[in-house]
Amino acid sequence: MRCPYCANPESKVVDSRPSDEGNSIRRRRECLVCHKRFTTYETVECLPLVVIKRDGSRQSFDKSKLLNGMIRACEKRPVPFQTLESIANEIEQTLQNQMDREVTSTRIGELVMERLKQVDEVAYVRFASVYRQFKDIGTFMAELSKLLEEK
Repeated sequence: MRCPYCANPESKVVDSRPSDEGNSIRRRRECLVCHKRFTTYETVECLPLVVIKRDGSRQSFDKSKLLNGMIRACEKRPVPFQTLESIANEIEQTLQNQMDREVTSTRIGELVMERLKQVDEVAYVRFASVYRQFKDIGTFMAELSKLLEEK
């Protein structure tokens, strides 16, 4: 790591501690030449995920889109934002742990629905109605019936 003050490549680590809920490490460093201190953060490099959309197009995975979809489904529901954020992080981690660099939007939708069903059934039905593109009241009622049978 080069010193931001004098560009010397030599420094020593003065202090290390976990940061960002254990997702990164914060290191205080001291330059061996100018003796100024600076902070660096070390994180695990995540390989980019590519989402294959229903129409066959591809785009990079965006956790904020996932979170926004869940926020819309949970509008006016007693679901804390932190819960939705942890669901989004959990889904992203699940996808990163799989060795596939490409994932279908269908797979992501199923993961969201699994978790929303456990958190809030109304939010689950809202998300499912958009995600599964219910064409009429019959398909909507079939989904509600499935939900009631599982109880």
